[in-house]
Amino acid sequence: MRLTFLGCGDAFGSGGRFQACLLVAAGGRRLLLDCGASSLIAMRQHDVDPASIDAIVVSHLHGDHFGGLPFFLLDGQFRRGSRPLTIAGPPGVERRVMEAMEVLFPGSSAITRRFPTTFVELGSGPPTVVAGATVTAYPVVHPSGAPPLALRLEADGRILAYSGDTEWTDALVEAARGADLFVCEAYTLDRRVKFHLDWRTLDAHRARLACRRLILTHLGPEMLARLDEVPVEAARDGLSVEV
Repeated sequence: MRLTFLGCGDAFGSGGRFQACLLVAAGGRRLLLDCGASSLIAMRQHDVDPASIDAIVVSHLHGDHFGGLPFFLLDGQFRRGSRPLTIAGPPGVERRVMEAMEVLFPGSSAITRRFPTTFVELGSGPPTVVAGATVTAYPVVHPSGAPPLALRLEADGRILAYSGDTEWTDALVEAARGADLFVCEAYTLDRRVKFHLDWRTLDAHRARLACRRLILTHLGPEMLARLDEVPVEAARDGLSVEV
């Protein structure tokens, strides 16, 4: 399993970074974890063909995590051909994507797509297989109009965990347990922001995160300015790692 950070920034492009968009390659398939509004630009920047993506798994329904889907789907109408696409996310994901398409490009949601598109709702029930990866969802704390999720992907004998956006919750302990890599939000260094994680809080619980490796993402301006104070890896756009 290989993970590439196409976008690891916050909602506001701090540090010139693209919004959340993580490319996972495993088992001969490619999926995106989140698809923020800038994702199509990030994919072009890093020479990733959108038509090569088999699935998109969304952690929660904020624009910097799912707002790229209208652009992705419209681009696919012109360039994708007939390759099927699966979009998995919180309950209501299909409705929210269709509403976003209508706001941005009126009439676009009614177009018959040339490629089969399947929407899958994720919840706190049994794991779901998406593009060959076993996906387990954990409810977290980040109001976004639908239940926000931390995600755990298992493929090629590897486990990747992803926090999405959330304040501290013990659900992260479960999501990260035994993971080869845990990608976790650290929006600020020590300033508390409601519904988000700061590094000091995460570090206080770090011993409970039974993961082999930790990489921080969704970095805000304060965090970017003080990364030299953080003793763990931080993501950057374009970083690619073996899980």
